[in-house]
Amino acid sequence: MQLKPYARTLAVALSLAFVAGCSSSGGTQDGSMDGSRDGAAGTGVAGSGQVSGSGMGNGSGQQADGRIPEQRTIYFEFDSDRIRSEFEPVLASHARYLRSNGNARVVLQGHTDERGTREYNMGLGERRARSVERFLSVQGVSPSQVEVVSYGEERPAARGNNEEAYAQNRRVIFAY
Repeated sequence: MQLKPYARTLAVALSLAFVAGCSSSGGTQDGSMDGSRDGAAGTGVAGSGQVSGSGMGNGSGQQADGRIPEQRTIYFEFDSDRIRSEFEPVLASHARYLRSNGNARVVLQGHTDERGTREYNMGLGERRARSVERFLSVQGVSPSQVEVVSYGEERPAARGNNEEAYAQNRRVIFAY
């Protein structure tokens, strides 16, 4: 009987659809590759669940008045979960904000480019978000303020099969 393989495939497909559907909604993603931003709007994918945030300011994401840091996206190298040194000031400003606002909560959304299997990319997105979580923890942020979510390749910031698009998709977003 041919029903059993189809039923198994259907069960797997429904499970993946359920996991993909369990996500937040709204907003767009902004940010730049080098830690600075000129104030122009970013190019997020509408309805993708990404949050807004521009990297305007002095390039380090620091806010003198206790507001949420403006730059809310950091980027990663291909197949890496290592935090690039150029984004450490951005992470430090988020850590300062979270330490000084004990009721604030953040979701670290890990993303990848489309290369690799879906399963591998879900794991890589989680490893990226966990590396940011570890950085924040070392800076004194309470674990109860941080949640980690991986979207893998499912929510691209840029469409395309070139290095520029891939680089924009390898990221972690701070969703407050």
